[in-house]
Amino acid sequence: MKKQLSIAFLSIFMATGQLMAQTAKHVIFLTIDGFRPDFYLDSEWKTPTLRALMKDGAYAKGVNSVFPSMTYPSHTTIVTGVQPAKHGIYYNNIFTPDGAQQQPYWQDSSIHVTTIWKAAKEKGMTVASLYWPVSANAPVDYNIPDIGSLGDEVREQYSLPKGFYADVKKEVFGGVDKIDAGKNQNVAKIAAYVIRKSQPQLMTIHLFSVDHAEHMQGRQGEEVHEAVADADEAVGIIIDALKAAGTWENTVLMIGGDHGFYDVKKTVSPNVWLKEAGLLNDLKSGDWKAQFNSSGGSAYLYLKDPSDQSTITKVKALLTAQPDSIKQYYRIISKEQLTKGGFNPNVAFAVTGEHDAAFSNATTGDAVKAGKGGTHGHFPDTKNIRTGLVAHGPGIRKGAVIDEMNLRDMAPVIVKLLGLSFPQVDGKIPAGLLK
Repeated sequence: MKKQLSIAFLSIFMATGQLMAQTAKHVIFLTIDGFRPDFYLDSEWKTPTLRALMKDGAYAKGVNSVFPSMTYPSHTTIVTGVQPAKHGIYYNNIFTPDGAQQQPYWQDSSIHVTTIWKAAKEKGMTVASLYWPVSANAPVDYNIPDIGSLGDEVREQYSLPKGFYADVKKEVFGGVDKIDAGKNQNVAKIAAYVIRKSQPQLMTIHLFSVDHAEHMQGRQGEEVHEAVADADEAVGIIIDALKAAGTWENTVLMIGGDHGFYDVKKTVSPNVWLKEAGLLNDLKSGDWKAQFNSSGGSAYLYLKDPSDQSTITKVKALLTAQPDSIKQYYRIISKEQLTKGGFNPNVAFAVTGEHDAAFSNATTGDAVKAGKGGTHGHFPDTKNIRTGLVAHGPGIRKGAVIDEMNLRDMAPVIVKLLGLSFPQVDGKIPAGLLK
């Protein structure tokens, strides 16, 4: 009778989620910047490793990004499980109202909420992170942070443990002066080194050459295909390292991304219209009432006086007064939509690109020009801007196919797999993904 009561009591705890069972000993979340579902769903891409993982594991047909669908806010949502309005990373770079050069968000202290790194460390786990955005000084054991354009010296200074970056140069690359992280396989070799060295229970890895190739050539192009194939081989290097370390059978490997991509055929500079209307005269001296901050496929309206409803009305009138041949390139995202989505709370409204349009901060010249290459940053409600997910390992339901999920759903999955204690998140575990 006592045994039956114990089993019943245990069942209640499991059903209510108060007992957290760890189903994987190790979780590696690797992002391929600019990762699209067609990279593993369409056979035109050379991704045999990803397709093998997909066949033996689970995958998503599409993962909705955040807004803007940019690298830094997206990656921060992955490790926090909340939207940008809560975690505080609104762009890749920090907005400067006086027009000064924008610097990247790069310090972990910029994140307003708890990360999975911190939760794993508090459980006593070994944690590693390689080239992940907004991770400098993060509570991890091994770290080479993504520090944007701040330079290799800063990256080395903030790598952990002290001397780790120099050790990697020597032990992994034979004493090079600088690590070429633009090659995905080089980042994978560093990951393999850390796996051999310490077998971390949680590891986050960011590969970024696919994004660079898509910016240069758009959604297609020889460089894009080469970068995707390189990323696939990088995944293979990590798998081989896990097998050599004897941890493969106990590891969940999640291959995800941050955003999809659009081709750029037009570039829109809405600040040109604001300047012509006398709403944006000189940023340095503070002579402005409104300005757009562009972020690839979107732009965000800031007001000098946030309560200035008259200026909002004037800007919207400027946008709607354009001829249809111009209006086809943008769509207004209202304040209400921003609030509901959990996006930047500091702007009056935003515009997102349509018909392969991107945005710039230019205040002179033609407001609409020819564009080239590719970009992202668009509102996350279209197929092209979706990213993907392939998951494999203990706890993952083999054969599971998720039609649609969100970036904020990644953290709950990792938390469940590792049995972490974690605050309330905006995301949820997709039905059917886990056993």
